[in-house]
Amino acid sequence: MNLSNLPTVFKILKREYARFKTPYVTEVAAQRQRDPFKVLISCILSLRTKDAVTREASERLFSRAGTPQGLFALPASEIERLIYPAGFYRVKAVNIREISKRIIAEYDGKTPDTIEELLKLKGVGRKTANLVVTMGFGKPGICVDTHVHRITNRWGLVSTATPDETETALRKALPPRYWIPINDLLVAYGQNLCKPVKPFCRRCGIFTYCGRVGVKAHR
Repeated sequence: MNLSNLPTVFKILKREYARFKTPYVTEVAAQRQRDPFKVLISCILSLRTKDAVTREASERLFSRAGTPQGLFALPASEIERLIYPAGFYRVKAVNIREISKRIIAEYDGKTPDTIEELLKLKGVGRKTANLVVTMGFGKPGICVDTHVHRITNRWGLVSTATPDETETALRKALPPRYWIPINDLLVAYGQNLCKPVKPFCRRCGIFTYCGRVGVKAHR
């Protein structure tokens, strides 16, 4: 994909995005007026978990407690019960308590607003840290999940082996105005059209701009 085509491609993505369901973590950021802590916890719950399950688990958890103090006060067994059947719910319950404890003890109860500090929290990787920084604080960052990694490589915009490599490459290649919106747009696009196997290329408005790298069959 040629960088000169990005304005057109993002215009198409935004138009298509309006037809798709908004990712839950994005809803949390909007509905909670950018509550960084809830964005952080929702993102942790979303790892290896379908969006519908993340939505239900997060709402159950937040209805019981939605602050570091409130979550740390809950035993891990209760957090497990509230977030089940999120993937790795037992591990996530322990991590949520530990994160809450550290935010209280080391950050005066406030969620860190830098990627470097967020990465110090248990269970937080670069994807989660970038999402909290962008969706929770509105600061520059590029959240790269499996969809962003797959699609930008499929476009031919980057050529990378891992999401972390993709983030580094996109920080160099992508104009800053696209950094924050790219995750939401490509998550929705990847879930609905640009599937991992046999993507719906015939229905894709970006077809003529896409390098279709690695696409062996499409619909």
